[in-house]
Amino acid sequence: MNGDMLLVILIIIGLIGRSPIITTAACLLLAIKLIGLDRYFPTMERRGLELGLLFLTIGVLIPFASDRISMKDILSVFTTWPGIIALVGGAIATYMNGKGLELLKVDPQLIVGLVLGSIFGILFMRGIPVGPLMAAGITAFLLKIAYFIADKLH
Repeated sequence: MNGDMLLVILIIIGLIGRSPIITTAACLLLAIKLIGLDRYFPTMERRGLELGLLFLTIGVLIPFASDRISMKDILSVFTTWPGIIALVGGAIATYMNGKGLELLKVDPQLIVGLVLGSIFGILFMRGIPVGPLMAAGITAFLLKIAYFIADKLH
């Protein structure tokens, strides 16, 4: 099956699953391919994640830039349970991202499963695809658990 047909299938799945992100992304890629600009795919692949994370980070930092977060809000991160748990969650997330990057370097073919799993999560679990690295980090964690259990069974 060629890439064009896969993109059309993703567009249909996105429409059926009411996922504008999948639908729009597949439409844009198909349009880029059909007008002959697919030579830019390697650059988009290399820089697309960085650009996406840049815009995601900008969106998250807007409350700081628009003065909606005060010094009191910042201090409460260090003095309340939800704030402390958020700090721990952020630290764990970045650690997991690092483990995901290590996993993808060692086993790059796992990206196929991560992409299909992300599509499944978007369509059927109403998820938001914010990070292949986090998906890889969770996969690395689940693999460690699976290997641990497999070792105990043998």
